[in-house]
Formats: sequence, structure tokens, C-alpha cells
Amino acid sequence: MASPYIEIEAGGRTVKVTNPDKIYFPGIGATKRELVEYYVSVGDGVMRALRDRPTHLKRHPDGVETEAIYQKRMPRHPDWIETVQVRFPSGRTADVFRPTEIAAVAWCANLGTIDFHPWAVRAADVEHPDELRVDVDPQPGTGFDEARKVAFVVREILAELGVRAFPKTSGSRGIHIAVRIRPEWTFTEVRHAGIALAREVERRAPGLATTAWWKEERGERIFIDYNQNARDRTVVAAYSVRARPEAQVSAPVTWDELADCDPRDFDVKTMPERFARLGDVHRAIDDEAFGIGALLEWYAADERGDLPYPPNYPKMPGEPKRVQPSKARSDD
Repeated sequence: MASPYIEIEAGGRTVKVTNPDKIYFPGIGATKRELVEYYVSVGDGVMRALRDRPTHLKRHPDGVETEAIYQKRMPRHPDWIETVQVRFPSGRTADVFRPTEIAAVAWCANLGTIDFHPWAVRAADVEHPDELRVDVDPQPGTGFDEARKVAFVVREILAELGVRAFPKTSGSRGIHIAVRIRPEWTFTEVRHAGIALAREVERRAPGLATTAWWKEERGERIFIDYNQNARDRTVVAAYSVRARPEAQVSAPVTWDELADCDPRDFDVKTMPERFARLGDVHRAIDDEAFGIGALLEWYAADERGDLPYPPNYPKMPGEPKRVQPSKARSDD
């Protein structure tokens, strides 16, 4: 009879893994045990992405083919696991997961956490982001190849501003690009910087990229989701597994690798060997924090002003009408 649990060493702690042989990812036959062991194997990288960040948990306790539990408030946990209080756009607050060691990540994985979704802030200052995020999101009729082209336009613009950016696959068809910034600006200001950057990408590649919030206006173009820089919006962490049958992961890559990589090559079975061989290819991401002054100047000079927020946000100052264009009534 199979053991109901095993114990795994994670950063000097012992973490219990219940039902270790349960198949979580039927596409490649990967088990719950492999999920937990995966996170431990890439511990240095995933902790670089998560450490001290308020983090939401996307749980699938019975595997990825079952309904997800998207958990913002931290469930009951051992005393050695830490939390941090955040404020949501509604004004409500909650104590959420604050990763400080790999054993805590492994403990969450045993709860069935597949994806980890960190905020763009650190626990020491939850009101000022330290990361600008560019979410390069393929739309129907486009895919990873088009997203790759847009990502290199993003890189070109940031390089002209003297800013170093770090790309990763989303674990699906998209690409995420992260820029460490000094925590000197509000969520609103960082979002405005993201809008300015997205608009410049759109200007340089108008047939390929769009900032249109409404899907009916995007066409077969890559959407640059500027709202990923709004309060409480998250992108999946570097090295996080995605809730897909094939257990793909959100894989940090170099720009040279991005030129011809296939996101399907990175999963819970292949990434540990890659990590053992190369280490974290984003290890330099914290070496320098950049400013967003130039992007904010671009935003201020653009007479178009703000763009819509997601529908669950309160009406924001300066925001245009949050109405789907085809349903908006004429003022005539």
C-alpha cells in the first residue's frame, strides 16, 4: 500500500507531502510529489521572484483538471510561515502569503498550489512597486512568434532609455518582461509608465501591437496589458508552474534564448536539469533598480491621457468611460 505521505527536505526544514503519488498533470503523468520537488529544485530562482512579495495562491488540490481555488488570504499555516497585509482596490485589507524561504513555497505546493502570483511590491513597502511589468498577451489569430517580435520592440525602447529588462515565457503563449524600479512611485504612476511604454510599442509596431482594452478593438494584434501594473493585479512568478496538463512553467530566458525558444520545452520535468546546469538566468535582476521618469514624461505629454481600468476597480480619477465602444451611446 502506498504511503499516505512522504517528507521532503526544503531549505533546512522538513515538509510533509500528502498523497504524493496523485497525478496532478495528466499530460505528462507528473505527480504531486514532482510538483513539490520541482519547486525545491529551482528554489534559488523562485525565491528571487517571490521573496517578501505579497503572493496569491492558485490551488488545484485534486490536480489541474479540477476547478481552481484562487486564494488571496493566507489559509491556516505553521507559525514559521509569514504573511503581510495588503489593501485591495475596494479598500478592504487581508493578510496574504509572504514567501521568505523555499520551505514555505513547498508547504503551499502541498496544499495544491500550482501557480504563485506575486504583487509588484515588497513587504517593507506595499504602497510603492519595485517592478514595472510588461505583459505581452497574444490575441486570437496570434501566438508566441508574434509575442516574441513585440517583446524585442519593448527591449529596444527600454534599451534606448538605459533600462535593462528581463524576459520570461508566461507558461502559455505569452511573454512577460520585468524591470526592477526604485520604489519611489505609486501604483498609479507605475501604471501610467506602463501605458506610456505600451503606447510607444504600439506606435513602432502598429500592425503587430495594441493597447486597446476592449477586445473588439484589438484585432489580430498582441495586446500589451498595461493594467498588470495596477494595484492587486499580478502576473505569474518566474519559475511558477502553470495549471496545464503538460505542466509548463513560466521560464526565465535570456534575450538570446528568446529569439528561438519554444515555451513548450519548459516544464516540471525539464526545468530542474536546466536550472542545475545554468542556474537562474535572471540572477542579475536585482543588481540595479531603474527610474521611470522618462516614461512618466511621455505619459504627461500624451493628450490621450488615461486608459480604462479592469471592471472590478472603482472609478479612477482621469479614467475615460469604462464602456465597451460598440455599446457606448453617442452624445449627439
